[in-house]
Amino acid sequence: MKDNFDIFFRRKPALMLVALKKLSKARYGSILAKEVDCTYSHAVKILQTLEKLGLVTFEKKGRIKLIKLTKKGQDIAENIDSIKRLLG
Repeated sequence: MKDNFDIFFRRKPALMLVALKKLSKARYGSILAKEVDCTYSHAVKILQTLEKLGLVTFEKKGRIKLIKLTKKGQDIAENIDSIKRLLG
């Protein structure tokens, strides 16, 4: 439980969820990594954790994997975005 809770209070995972929410369409991992200012390999590691938690899914299109928020991921991203706005 502690690991699941801690992930939301780290900057990069929270920013990834919010970035995925903003355009509500699937994204590539490399683009998402640039948006949250981290390496591609770090982004993949975070995304794998988010997938295990049921917050994102991967859709394979040829050699490319698209990343989408699940309903649960969308709800959490909205809450993180609200907190971010409140802290301003």
